[in-house]
Amino acid sequence: MGTPPLNIVTGAFGYSGRHIAQRLLDMDERVRTLTNHPTRPHPFGDRVTVARYDFAHPARLAKSLEGASTLYNTYWIRFAYRQVTFDQAIQNSRVLFTAAREAGIRRVVHLSITNPSEDSPLPYFKGKALVERALRESGLSYAIIRPTMIFGPEDILLNNIAWCLRTFPVFPIPGSGRYALQPVSAEDVAEIAVRAGHQQAYVTMDAAGPKTYTYEDLVRLIARAIGRAPRIVHVPPALMPILAGALGVIVRDVVLTRDEAAGLMAGLLVSKDPSTGSTSLSAWLRQHAAGVGRRYASEVARHFAVTHLKSLE
Repeated sequence: MGTPPLNIVTGAFGYSGRHIAQRLLDMDERVRTLTNHPTRPHPFGDRVTVARYDFAHPARLAKSLEGASTLYNTYWIRFAYRQVTFDQAIQNSRVLFTAAREAGIRRVVHLSITNPSEDSPLPYFKGKALVERALRESGLSYAIIRPTMIFGPEDILLNNIAWCLRTFPVFPIPGSGRYALQPVSAEDVAEIAVRAGHQQAYVTMDAAGPKTYTYEDLVRLIARAIGRAPRIVHVPPALMPILAGALGVIVRDVVLTRDEAAGLMAGLLVSKDPSTGSTSLSAWLRQHAAGVGRRYASEVARHFAVTHLKSLE
C-alpha cells in the first residue's frame, strides 16, 4: 500500500475548510493546512499538519506546499478591515496560485461565490471574479466551486440571524423580503469540492441547496425552529446598514456589509443551475435548533483578533 496523497486545505481550522479537511481525513488522505491561526481549537489532533500563510515570501509559501497533489482553497475576506483590503486579498490569491504551480500542485479546487462578475459594483463579488480569472490564467488544473449561502455548525450568518431572533423582540428585514436565496450545507460543499478534487476535468460549477427560500421565509423558518415569534418589521433598504452598524457597535463586529445586503436583495445567492446539494435546511434546523444562535458569532473576533490576514472559513 502506497503513501496516501497529501492535500493542502487553507483554513482547515475554520469553517468550510474544516469540513473539507474532515472529508479528506475520512478518506484516509493526508491534510496540511495553511492558516494564520495555528493554535485555534480544532478536532483533528495531530492528523493535520500546519504551515502559515506567507504571502510576503512566495518561495517560503511554495515550500510549504511541496509534496501535495491538490490545493483546496478557501482563502478570502468577507470585508475590508484595517490594512486588509479586497485588492490585497486578490493579490495574495495570485501569489498562492503561483506558489502552487512552482510547488508542483496537480490541481486546485477553489471556493468562490455564486454569480461573481468583474463588472459588479460590489467589491466582494467583483473580487471573487478576479480571483477566478487569476486561477484560470495560472496554468493549473482547476475546479471552481461557487457556493450560495453556506450553513452548518459555526456558520456566522444563519447563527447570527438566530441569535438576533432569540435576543430581540423585533427583527428588521430590508425591503420586501421577497428576494431569494438558496442555502447549501457546509458538508455538501465539502463533498462537492472533494469530488472535484479527485477529477481531472476543468470545471466551474455552483454549489446550491435543494430548496430556494425568500429571505423573509428563511427568517420565519429559523424563528419557528428555535421557538421564537418575533415581530417582523420591513424597513427601507437604506436604513439597514445603519441598524446593522448600531448593532455592530454593541457586539464589536461587522454584522452586515453593504455588499452582503445588496447581493442578497439582488438575488445573487441563488444558482441558475440545478441544485447540487442534498441537505435540507429545515431538516438540519430541526436537528440543531437547540444550539443555533445561543451565542453571537463574531467575524472580527474569529478572524482579525490575532492577525490582519484571514481566510473565509
